[in-house]
Amino acid sequence: MHIKVGIIGGAGYTAGELLRILLFHPFTEIVFIHSNSNAGNKISSIHQDLTGDTDMVFTDRLDFSAVDVIFLCLGHGKSVEFMQENEIPEKVRVIDLSQDFRLQPSFSKGKITREFIYGLPELFRSNIQKASNIANPGCFATAFQLALLPLAAKGLLKHEVNIHGITGSTGAGQSLSQTSHFSWRNNNISVYKAFTHQHLKEVRKSLEFVAKSAVPALRFIPVRGDFARGIFLTAYTQCDESLESILSLYRDFYKEAAFTFISDLPVHMKQVINTNKCLLQIEKSEDQILITSVIDNLTKGASGQAVQNLNLMFGLDEKTGLCLKPVMF
Repeated sequence: MHIKVGIIGGAGYTAGELLRILLFHPFTEIVFIHSNSNAGNKISSIHQDLTGDTDMVFTDRLDFSAVDVIFLCLGHGKSVEFMQENEIPEKVRVIDLSQDFRLQPSFSKGKITREFIYGLPELFRSNIQKASNIANPGCFATAFQLALLPLAAKGLLKHEVNIHGITGSTGAGQSLSQTSHFSWRNNNISVYKAFTHQHLKEVRKSLEFVAKSAVPALRFIPVRGDFARGIFLTAYTQCDESLESILSLYRDFYKEAAFTFISDLPVHMKQVINTNKCLLQIEKSEDQILITSVIDNLTKGASGQAVQNLNLMFGLDEKTGLCLKPVMF
């Protein structure tokens, strides 16, 4: 099997990670990498880590008849625009890495209506396997949900949850801003979008889906870190269950998960950087349960999870092309 792939918005960080994975995926063939601003330039002139790995060039032409699936690596709000402006055959599957279809999964144009499945494999694996269109989860949302889903599913989210998450600069995208400039970011740290981060809506939707009821307040403080990639997230809430029963709950919930693991030891970001893993570690003090969740925001939080979804959609082992070693030193 060779899955023919097109990538839209090929110059950004998520597209670069996607290319890094798909170029060595045994069952994919990259047909085109679309970028209006870089058309005619070598891929490796932008994604310089791919020098020597590909001679492909960016194109401003779109040949949907030549592909089985397209990845939309566009800014938030741009995926809907792209879908409206282009005639994409119904047979072409779509994996969107923006937030455009996470909360509004139905998209119609003319006689074609596309229903997007939320692409968190730990929660919706069977739906993803049957899907034609995927809304890939957000990076913070992935770390956040994987930390709390087992508690929600067991009806144990009864009190407000306090969450603190620190993310690398690549989470802000490749476009320059004051807070992504090296001189500002280096040796610096800051809070942004306290209590209002856009990923909260998709997190709440998933938690309430498994809980089959409303969940309490989620007090989320996102933080900009002075490093390039990774998410380190902690969540704590009141819980009367014993630590042993909570550990058993988490291990059972994720027993079939390909990339989510429960660690007996404290976790850190270097264990997951460059991989599609999520590592969780659980502690308890008095009546407070603390869950630490670490992922790479560009792999499990974006492009790696998108490839995991591709594998499931096309009937492959979901680990295909994703057995990646962390960068520990």
